[in-house]
Amino acid sequence: MQIILSAAIIAILCASLIIALRWGHLRCTGKLPVSLFTFNAILFTSGLDVGLIMFPLTEFPLLETEAVYAFANPLAIEFGFWGFLVWGLYFLTTFYFCIVEPRLKLFEISALKVINNMVIIATCAFTGYLLLQYLPSYIANISEPMRFGLVMLVVLLATLSSTDIRCVKILSLSSTWLFFILITLMWLHVDMGLGGMAAMLVQIGEYFTHLHYFITPMSEIHAFYLFWWLSWSIMIGQFVARFVGGIKTWQLFLSLLLIPSIPIALWFSVLYYYHVGELEITGFYSQAMIIIGILFVLNSIDSLTRLYTTNLNITVERFGKRHYILANWLLLVSLILLYQFTPLKIEWVGLIVIGIYLTVFCLFLMRRNAG
Repeated sequence: MQIILSAAIIAILCASLIIALRWGHLRCTGKLPVSLFTFNAILFTSGLDVGLIMFPLTEFPLLETEAVYAFANPLAIEFGFWGFLVWGLYFLTTFYFCIVEPRLKLFEISALKVINNMVIIATCAFTGYLLLQYLPSYIANISEPMRFGLVMLVVLLATLSSTDIRCVKILSLSSTWLFFILITLMWLHVDMGLGGMAAMLVQIGEYFTHLHYFITPMSEIHAFYLFWWLSWSIMIGQFVARFVGGIKTWQLFLSLLLIPSIPIALWFSVLYYYHVGELEITGFYSQAMIIIGILFVLNSIDSLTRLYTTNLNITVERFGKRHYILANWLLLVSLILLYQFTPLKIEWVGLIVIGIYLTVFCLFLMRRNAG
């Protein structure tokens, strides 16, 4: 399985680089173009979830002790799981759905369309499952009814907000600004200062000097992350391509690699400072992390629900608002429970996505040769 994963990651990253170099000056414009900041806010909040907020604190201790990670400090490795290179996966699909798909319409082929949307639905539900799985770690002594009830409420709110495209922009922008405010408040809370932040950011440099370690899976955790990014890659590119605001391909490539990585680097640096100093995160700051983490989940489910319902023509206009919300809520909650009570894994979804990549590539070659 890891050989297939490695080959897929290498192929996608190479294709991304070739596209950025060969068609760098081609302008990319989506159906609903927005400013670069709004585009990246939509990308950032749709392409990430509660794991970004919470996972680093639980993983730093592991990254300090496991021999496989000894080549770099824990902050650099955690950044490598979430930042820079992996966003290249989103570039390839964003470019494809912005430039290539409108001409070829390969994802309109019935079988490919069904499989693609099944992946979107399964990955959308996985976002809710992660929230369900890790809530006890974030909210002490949360009861089982409260845990399941909170997740079901988040899914309900997400399906409700997905009925209006304006909610995507509002949620994305507000979540992004709240995330920056959280970073600032937690930075000020411990008097970290510019020196402390700079010292943490310097440590992230070890990621770039060991970049080759992050291309293929170095451990089971890293493989999980790569499968996770792969699972999201096609659907996120499909969703955000509509918001690209007429920028050149090379600008799109660099913006995807760099802009989302900046808040990730700042956030992880603050969390790592807390970790190294053995500083507890309690009270207001703990609650704020939970709220923003839930907002990220809401953003993701909202975006993906809108994507698959549009693709499959399961729209409010066709079925009515009440039936739309009820049907999508029941579908996603059922799949979340399926993840909870069966061996279903995101890695399986990642393998299907690799199959979609291969299928699309073969179809592209066939269409090109036929032309």
